[in-house]
Amino acid sequence: MADVPSGSRLQRIMAEMADGGDAWSAARLCVACPGIIQVDGAGVMLMSGDIPRGSLCSSDEVSELIEELQYTLGEGPCVDAYQLDKVVAEPDLADPVTHRWPAFSAPVLAAGVRAVFGFPLRVGTVRLGALNLYRNRIGLLGAEQHANALVMADIAARWVLEAQAGAPADTVAAELEIGADFHFVVHNAAGIVSVQEGISVTEALIRLRAYAFSHGRLLADVARDVIARRLRIG
Repeated sequence: MADVPSGSRLQRIMAEMADGGDAWSAARLCVACPGIIQVDGAGVMLMSGDIPRGSLCSSDEVSELIEELQYTLGEGPCVDAYQLDKVVAEPDLADPVTHRWPAFSAPVLAAGVRAVFGFPLRVGTVRLGALNLYRNRIGLLGAEQHANALVMADIAARWVLEAQAGAPADTVAAELEIGADFHFVVHNAAGIVSVQEGISVTEALIRLRAYAFSHGRLLADVARDVIARRLRIG
């Protein structure tokens, strides 16, 4: 890995992650996050422009759901953390001060989540996505948890940047694809809709998301129906 800022906290966290002995991977990063930060689950979403590109990794099924919903709906803690370029915290998802994720909150609450947090992934001026954390009880992260999360977000961002730097142009680095879900099926479906309707791929993706939202479906499931010619998005 490339050098990251020095400090006792970083050194301690890196030592904890090295204890497993396995090769470095995104999956290992997400699995280590909950224990290091003392939360119930974690995930990493990569973004480009204002569009979620997919989940790099998730620690469990609930984190996977959180990532999938954010990708489908275009809203949630990771999306806000990336777009606002700052830490986003919702310590009481059931009774928030500001109701900012109406479509995202209900299914996440049904999964038992009570608090969510987003930490932007960035190296200098390069923004890559966000680290998502959740807890099954309400409340803000403590000072130690917050500090550890900042370090984990920095580690993840630098690893992603280093891995992608070695990949050919317009491709995703092999290290990043292992265990990731970059929703290639959705991009394929957007291409089909683009040709069918004579619109841009970006507009096609917006229409796919709108259809998924209005019909209460996951975006990936809608995309599979488009590819199988079971559905046409007008």
